[in-house]
Amino acid sequence: MERGIRLFVLPPRSPKLNGYVERAQHTHKEEFYAYYGGALDLDLPSLNNALRHWERVYNTIRPHPSLGRKPPAQYLRECFPNLSLAA
Repeated sequence: MERGIRLFVLPPRSPKLNGYVERAQHTHKEEFYAYYGGALDLDLPSLNNALRHWERVYNTIRPHPSLGRKPPAQYLRECFPNLSLAA
């Protein structure tokens, strides 16, 4: 607001407008919330810890079909060996 930037919010479930985000949300719903079944019952600090753990698993362990069944971190290391990735 301070810089005069207008916010545009996409309507929910609009894959034609932003399919990548919709696909990611679908995966998170299927995998994170299924694994942490009672995630919504956790207190906020516990939920944040669970989400941080899931993010690490998603980016460093979980194979992604679109990346040749490799986790994103491995794919990036192989495609961009000079790229420095945060641990």
